[in-house]
Amino acid sequence: MLNANGTILIDVDHVSKSYSTGSGETGAPVLSDVSLHIRTGEIVALLGRSGCGKSTLLRIIAGLAQPSTGQVGVEGKPLVGANEDAAMVFQSFALFPWLSVLDNVEIGLRAQGASLEETRKRALQAIDVIGLDGYESAFPKELSGGMRQRVGFARALVVQPKILLMDEPFSALDVLTAETLRTDLLDLWQEGRMPIKAILMVTHNIEEAVLMADRVIVLASNPGRIAAEIPVTLAHPRDRDNPDFRLLVDKIYALMTQRPEPKPAGPAAAQGLGLAMPLPLVSTNSLAGMLEEIAAPPYSGKADLPHLADSLQLEIDDLFPLGETLQLLRLADFADADIALTPTGKRFVDMDVDQRKKLFGDQVLANVPMAAHIKRVLDERPSHRAPATRFREELEDSMSEDYAERTLRAVINLGRYGELFAYDESAQAFSYENPT
Repeated sequence: MLNANGTILIDVDHVSKSYSTGSGETGAPVLSDVSLHIRTGEIVALLGRSGCGKSTLLRIIAGLAQPSTGQVGVEGKPLVGANEDAAMVFQSFALFPWLSVLDNVEIGLRAQGASLEETRKRALQAIDVIGLDGYESAFPKELSGGMRQRVGFARALVVQPKILLMDEPFSALDVLTAETLRTDLLDLWQEGRMPIKAILMVTHNIEEAVLMADRVIVLASNPGRIAAEIPVTLAHPRDRDNPDFRLLVDKIYALMTQRPEPKPAGPAAAQGLGLAMPLPLVSTNSLAGMLEEIAAPPYSGKADLPHLADSLQLEIDDLFPLGETLQLLRLADFADADIALTPTGKRFVDMDVDQRKKLFGDQVLANVPMAAHIKRVLDERPSHRAPATRFREELEDSMSEDYAERTLRAVINLGRYGELFAYDESAQAFSYENPT
């Protein structure tokens, strides 16, 4: 491993990014005022939930996207166009199925105009380093997922980049294969056998970030911005059961669950969060299952988030939306790296199905302004029907079309489970058969 106190290789200076909407207007920012640097000799992990702009930032550093404001520097020079000092490994294997392993690895060098002799020599070296010696003539369909991703690594390394950019490169693999590939990659890095000076990886796996990185940069969402930068000074190889390792994981979980308490429904909520409160789209069955899991031993009402993620086999992109919805509905609360049932949540677990639905509906009405608004409109109409377009347009006054659709879908799920209203998919309409 190189000296992690090396010179600055990549400098991201006050970068923001917004995309244009279909009407040509500037949409909500994806990234806002992001500044960071990557030094030679270090692995840096960008950690955050889906939608926080991790992959967008990676593409900007690769020169595949341009920032709206700010700039990226490479070894002190402004980046213009593609970053020729970077190579990227993607989540999907992105191999050409009609080419052999050797041809897939060589293709980048051919595009650079390297000689046939140099191309073949470096490709064979990369294949050997990444552990695919003997598979040069195999085609992608003959390889396992882990071996295909090794081809992706070899293809990135063969061009001898200064920085390797990795966009969730292990997330498409099964647990054991991902663990093996992570370990092999770290070994190659520690032994100095990879022709690169630094690694920047995007992940939503907290343990993976602590396992691999020298620094973990946590991005907050809406818009993406740096929430925390955490040095990881544990010696390699790192042990997941080490108390210091667990402490860092818990610290990051706590950071990522630090969100404002939801406000109660009513006039104050309408003036504060309002109808356009963004909601994650989650399964109500999963909400009930998570409450039951927390209530049962060994948690007995209060669960450590990393342990709960392991027991439920959930990544943070699945775990946090469930936890946040339970918190919004006052069924559970986050406390540092723990989640605990509220008295209402405990009552929910002990109820039968009909009682659960009634309590759940009451909590939705009290804490989700849009659900209460839909029910009020249905109550006021003689037909007790209302088109979804009315509520979708109200949401779009405050958020993008995608967020509006997702939020309305979330309200539909919550309202259906709580038997607050019905929704006709074909007619795109809400109805309320038995107003009270």
